[in-house]
Amino acid sequence: MKRRFLNARSPLRLLEKGLHGGLGAGNLGVVLAGHGVGKTSFLVGVAVDELLREGRVLHVSCSHPVTHVRAHYDTVFDELAHSKNLENEGLIHGEIDRQRSVRVYPPNSLTPAKLRDAVKVERESGGAPSLLVIEGLELAHLTRADLEDLRSLAEELEAEIWLESTSDAEREVTLPAPVKEVEDLLSVILALEPGDDTVRLRALKDHDNPDLSDLHVALDPRTLLLVRD
Repeated sequence: MKRRFLNARSPLRLLEKGLHGGLGAGNLGVVLAGHGVGKTSFLVGVAVDELLREGRVLHVSCSHPVTHVRAHYDTVFDELAHSKNLENEGLIHGEIDRQRSVRVYPPNSLTPAKLRDAVKVERESGGAPSLLVIEGLELAHLTRADLEDLRSLAEELEAEIWLESTSDAEREVTLPAPVKEVEDLLSVILALEPGDDTVRLRALKDHDNPDLSDLHVALDPRTLLLVRD
């Protein structure tokens, strides 16, 4: 399969349709799930899709070392490439590696100021990221001012910023307090909910749309790929 067809047929296009255009530049999104359910795999899946569309990604981790993050990207890309018989697999793998940066911070040490410093380095070394994914930074450890600063950064960069939040519930009925308190600053909130064979994605907030659509996208825990549901 050619790269452009892979992009066009990606389950992420379904996600964008279900979210009335997706997260969108300048916005913050959060994926919510329990420990080990697949938040990182979701973030990596979104990032690989952006890289395959020739975007630039800054992956920030407060929970895993650089080698672990890179290995996760390699696993997802290899599974995707093999399952779709991607043409020029090695060439494309090299290209997207060059479009992605990984930065690691100790738990609960990342601040918006440090993130701005990282973005500045990215701008000076190759270009501003079009997507930032931040794992291991719990919303409960951020102030409202921190979230406002992150949203301002997304707007300045005209980039999407995805964060994760850990939940104690297998299926969210109401938003957890740390998410509810800053809901107005978040454009999209998704939940990952374990099923029999896959982990389904469910929209808890879709911009200002009152009617939440079925997303028809899930995470396959065996391959770590986002799939049609």
